[in-house]
Amino acid sequence: MAALIHESVKSYYSSLESSDALQTSAACSAFSRPLPRSVQQALKHIHPEVCKRFFGCGLVAPEKLKGCWVLDLGSGSGRDCYVLSKLVGEDGRVTGIDMTEDLIQASRKYIGYHQERFGYAKPNTEFVHGYMERLSDAGIPDNSLDVVISNCVICLCPDKRAVLSEAYKVLKAGGELYFSDMYASEVVPETFKLDPVLWGEGMGGALYWHDFISIMKELGFSTPRLVAASRIEVHNPELRTKAGDIKYASGTYRAFKLPQQSIQTKALVTYKGTVPDCAEYFELDASSSFKVNVPVEVDAETAAILRHTRFSPDFIVQTKDERDPSLGSARQYCHLSPFLLADRLGSCVKQCSKTGVAAGSRE
Repeated sequence: MAALIHESVKSYYSSLESSDALQTSAACSAFSRPLPRSVQQALKHIHPEVCKRFFGCGLVAPEKLKGCWVLDLGSGSGRDCYVLSKLVGEDGRVTGIDMTEDLIQASRKYIGYHQERFGYAKPNTEFVHGYMERLSDAGIPDNSLDVVISNCVICLCPDKRAVLSEAYKVLKAGGELYFSDMYASEVVPETFKLDPVLWGEGMGGALYWHDFISIMKELGFSTPRLVAASRIEVHNPELRTKAGDIKYASGTYRAFKLPQQSIQTKALVTYKGTVPDCAEYFELDASSSFKVNVPVEVDAETAAILRHTRFSPDFIVQTKDERDPSLGSARQYCHLSPFLLADRLGSCVKQCSKTGVAAGSRE
């Protein structure tokens, strides 16, 4: 079954000339949070042909990437990789992996173009052909990556647990998985896997969002933190009928590979204002914002994130003597629903570029 799904996805996306051909709004450029200035500037340098064949949801670019090694799972046309190549700088490194040979070859054509645009002495971007479920086969070493990203691609994979497990393996201690994907409001029926269009659009393979949280915790990641979300509109009436009562949302989550035994006590944390593009405040997620020089008490897991990741130089962390009483207790994750956040933000794409109307309309 997995091999058949892989071949179906390859065929589906190889046949698409641009994101205009998709049947949902998942690939439209609607953001529920503003793009940082550095990302906006980088986007202006991306070759138009690379942008034309981009099929992701929004843009996936976490903060403070300079000097990092970043892996893009399902790199497609290479758009996000080239944006990231600007953000990591000449001393950083970006690797894109995709199972579609045509897209790998197409993205490689523009390595020299972007190296020249960014003024680098040598390229810092590479594209490898392979499967997200088997990163070692593609030459990606374990415990080596600073950041792993993905943009609306994991929903196309038949074995999502394997993909997320591989991401965990290749990350360094303190590394981050930061990605956008499609999520379903309930468990998607097995019959959806047999429809090539439902699967190609992400609808047939979208995880029930609560199952995603459970899988991530079981694999050892920190609790995923919801960064942004938008409702997804299905343009095709036939697909809407097939979906029935199931709704879809695009959600951007971040989760960290924390050192063992690092989650222990609450802490008082103070943001220094040193993260690029975040001079006045830093948003860890949609519900956690830190203003400069304002001490905030945080739970043990948040304290561990701010002490043991690339953000540690940007915070003063004063640990408390007592352990966090919530450790080991059963936790509710309703606040991590992309549907609730999308509704709170009023973020819903009503039109996409195929309609001739600019994307980004809000409810």
